[in-house]
Parts: sequence; C-alpha cells; structure tokens
Amino acid sequence: MPEATNVEFEKTTGRLKRDEVAAVINPFDEFAIEAALRIKEKNNGTVKVLSMGPLSAEQALRDAIAMGCDEGWLATDSVFGGADTWATSLTLSKCIQSIGKFDIVICGLKTTDGDTGQTGPEIAEHLSVPCISYVSEFVEIKDGFATVKRNLDDGVETLKVPLPTVFTVSKDVGQPRLATLRGRLAAKKITVKRITNKELALDPKDIGLDGSPTRVIKIFTPDPIVGGEIVEGSVDKLTDAIINKLKEAKTL
Repeated sequence: MPEATNVEFEKTTGRLKRDEVAAVINPFDEFAIEAALRIKEKNNGTVKVLSMGPLSAEQALRDAIAMGCDEGWLATDSVFGGADTWATSLTLSKCIQSIGKFDIVICGLKTTDGDTGQTGPEIAEHLSVPCISYVSEFVEIKDGFATVKRNLDDGVETLKVPLPTVFTVSKDVGQPRLATLRGRLAAKKITVKRITNKELALDPKDIGLDGSPTRVIKIFTPDPIVGGEIVEGSVDKLTDAIINKLKEAKTL
C-alpha cells in the first residue's frame, strides 16, 4: 500500500495514486506475515508473500522477506490498475493458483486505505475454498486440518477446518517481528518474481478498473463543524435544552 503520508487521489477517477510512491507493508498484513512465520516454525513449509501493485511495491515484498518469508511475488500490469476489492481478489486468486499448490492463505484483516475487509473472503470465493475471519490463534496444523481460534463479540470460537482454507487474522495472533540485519541482506539478493496478465490470461473486462463493479464517484473533505451553543445552568435546564434541540431537529 502507499505510504500513509503520501496518499493522493486522482480527481477524475477517484483512484489512489500508487505509481512512483513508496510502498510499505499494510500494518494489518504484518500480523498475517507473523502468523505465517509461526506456522512455518512449527510445521516447516514455505512462506510465499504476494502483492498486487506497481513496481515500487517490490520494496514492501523485500521487507516481508527480511522478516523471514521465503519468496516474494508481485502481480504488476497496467491492466490491473484501478481495481476494486472484487477485481483485486480475482487477480490475486489467479496468481495464487499460478504460483502452485497451497495449503493456507493468510490475509490481513483489512487495509488501512480502503478499510473494507473484503479482499480475503473474496479470494476464498474465487478459489472455492472456506474462509475463516478474525483468527486470533493457530492452535494446530495436522493431518490436512487447521484448528484455530477466532474472536467474536461475545467470546472466542474454536474451529477445526479442512485445508486448503483462506484465513484473515486479527492483531491478537502476535506482535510482528522486526526484520534482522541478516534478513535484510538476504532480501536484497532475492529476485522478486513478477506476474503479469500475460501469464494469467484474464479477460481485461474482468480486472482492473473495467472489471470493478464499484466506483468512487466523488472524494471530498467534509466541511468542518462550526457553531454550537453553550447552555449553563442546572441539570434540569440542560436536559430541557437538549430535548428542545432534538425536537427542533425532528429526531425526537
């Protein structure tokens, strides 16, 4: 995702300006990376990190490799640009299939720019596999099943699900580790593999801006709230003043 301090939008399309902007790992995705690395430490395996974006996103992938991931894959093509969550999830799901067989796909809970939380579940839909959201702990991976805990409003739920499955994780999976110096040096030497639509062969009408059923119609900064009224006096006077204001606004 673009660095938070550099987020800008195109006035005509409402799209985020991503080209030539420093890319960083989405904070929620750092928890997904940590969860994947903990699974790797307990069960072996390989952690492959995938992102979609301009070439500048390679640095974020190298940061993930410096944390301990084994491979970095970047879906980058002009026809991918302007995608909403549906078109993004379609492209990412095809990338996952093109990379090879998988057991577990872990996504961050949401992004800090779009804040929808839709991409992970939509990837699962495109892959025709289950999706478990709000995972707080991977208890056990064994015999083709994953036992996980996830947070609910009224408690914690424990589930045992068959693999492959897509998971989205909460911050409770554990504090993301810092990249080591050795990891950063190794990340510089690793080639980040690129995927274009030449390999995926997706219909351009189904991806990018053309394949996005949602549109940003307008982006604007709301007018600041001004005015207000100060009421002094007893509790009864304040209560009466609030009730009268609510009646004037026809909300009471």
